Amino acid sequence: MARSRTPKFDASEVITNEIIRIIERGVLPWRKPWTAGGSSRPLRVGGEPYRGVNNFLLTMRTVMAGHSSPFWMTLPQANALDAKVRKGEKSSVVVYYGQSRKDAGADEHDRSDEDDHSEEARIFRFQKSYRVFNACQIEGLPDSFHPEPDPVLEHPPSEPIPHMQAFFDAIDITTVFTGTEAYYLPPVDKVYMPSITRFQDPRNFYGVWAHELAHATKAPHRLNRDFGFSKFGNTSYAREEIVAELTSVFLGQELGFTAHTLEMNAAYLHNWLR
Repeated sequence: MARSRTPKFDASEVITNEIIRIIERGVLPWRKPWTAGGSSRPLRVGGEPYRGVNNFLLTMRTVMAGHSSPFWMTLPQANALDAKVRKGEKSSVVVYYGQSRKDAGADEHDRSDEDDHSEEARIFRFQKSYRVFNACQIEGLPDSFHPEPDPVLEHPPSEPIPHMQAFFDAIDITTVFTGTEAYYLPPVDKVYMPSITRFQDPRNFYGVWAHELAHATKAPHRLNRDFGFSKFGNTSYAREEIVAELTSVFLGQELGFTAHTLEMNAAYLHNWLR
């Protein structure tokens, strides 16, 4: 009698379902301003920041669980530090994307000439997943894994923040500061923004500016991004909005602001779920 097989673990499906559950709550935790132990990015056991989707996922998990440490590690890494994961704590899935070169086989000389010159033909890409715990879920870690939070910096209302302003000023996309609305206008390839004086918190100004500049990257002479016919509320529109949203999220982690648009429409959430 054939034995039933255990379904293969699919990290992409697990991550997708997690994000769906979060969005279904109608809350976007990646927008919440936060630092854990002085860092605005999740850190590996050695102090290196996570990148890409792992950065995004662990940021959300830190916010939602209220962790005060930015450090994450595997069970073996915790054990190597003579520390122990507390009973009942749940791990978080993270992924690793890599590539490897195929070894030349016995039929190496039988390949066609058009394949022979192709470096791509000898490289394959792979995805692995593993599980990590936050330092707050682990007992017995050195104090260095629970750093004191940095003091909260207060910025004068409606005043530029020098390091943020310098970053945005260096971007070669024209921004016109006028009116009360923020948008990118493709026919003239310009971003239109309200003046910073209209924002009580200047960090929100930079969050909106990042969002609109992200839209400008879709221009044909930049990334040439096109999701098809777009009108407010439809799927193409929502796809472009999530690109701009996540651009602001990742850039904000580097510079110190949070993703911030003037409004969050339910139509976005509906289409992001789809």
